[in-house]
Amino acid sequence: MTREEFIEILEKNKFFASDGEKYRIPYKIEEDKIVVMGDRPVDLWGIQEIPSAIKFINKGYLDLESITSLPPGVEFKNGGDVYLKSLKTLPPGAEFNNEKGDVHLQALKTLPPGVVFNNEKRVYLESITSISIGVKFMNGGDVYLKLINQGSFFSDWNGNIKGIDSKMLLNGMIKRGVFI
Repeated sequence: MTREEFIEILEKNKFFASDGEKYRIPYKIEEDKIVVMGDRPVDLWGIQEIPSAIKFINKGYLDLESITSLPPGVEFKNGGDVYLKSLKTLPPGAEFNNEKGDVHLQALKTLPPGVVFNNEKRVYLESITSISIGVKFMNGGDVYLKLINQGSFFSDWNGNIKGIDSKMLLNGMIKRGVFI
């Protein structure tokens, strides 16, 4: 999808808020980025791709449920959950800095190097079978690794040591290539 096509979607479509009110998703252009903002959630679940260089800073959740790949240069700094349930590929170096929210990546099978989770709450990785060296979990909540950890959060892993932070242990295991 081109930048122009994405802007057209933002300008022409009216979205429904939880109270039934229609609204447009506000945005602005900052240098080379399209900055999606506003006080409401952003529901773009019907689109299947987005262009690169987008920054999401809206106050609510972000739903990009139908997207299967994410281009480089997309920033997540929104104020709620990020739903990327159909995402199959993630660019190296992607960062999730969303406040007050989880990151939902149910279809993703691998995490490439340099991905950083700085979000405030949980990370859901239901289909992950490998995690590259250089991935960091700095998020405020737990990490759900369904296939790696037999359908549970990493904090429930049987190998955790009392008194050792589970994410510190997870990041140490990733650094040593345990999940490649």
